[in-house]
Amino acid sequence: MLYVTDKIIIEEWELSEQFTRSQGPGGQNVNKVETAVELRFEAARSPNLPDPVKRRLQRLAGRRWTQDGAVVILAQETRSQARNRELARERLADLVRRASVPVKPRIATRPTAGSQRRRLKAKAVRAGVKSMRGRVEVEE
Repeated sequence: MLYVTDKIIIEEWELSEQFTRSQGPGGQNVNKVETAVELRFEAARSPNLPDPVKRRLQRLAGRRWTQDGAVVILAQETRSQARNRELARERLADLVRRASVPVKPRIATRPTAGSQRRRLKAKAVRAGVKSMRGRVEVEE
């Protein structure tokens, strides 16, 4: 079990792990040992996630959200398979934790009278500067 919050717990059957060889430098170790972990969480079918959390998770996951509603997390930072496994689970828990916090609605505000006056004054000053750049008329 993966404890995300006090109300959200991810069961083991919802997670699947696949191990592959890591990319990048590492000498013989990278060619022999399968240390990279691909953690797959079936989020869309999870009974432990409320619908609003699923929607926010889909938006937060971005490219990591698959067509069939799974979140795929790849961890290959360390040379240890166990540590990469831990990192992947921590990242998943953090992602679900962030998705469990509801988005604070934006309250529309109006600009203050002072800020409107300052903006219009700045526009007038700028217009004056630009108008002085025109062709000079010679009066005779």
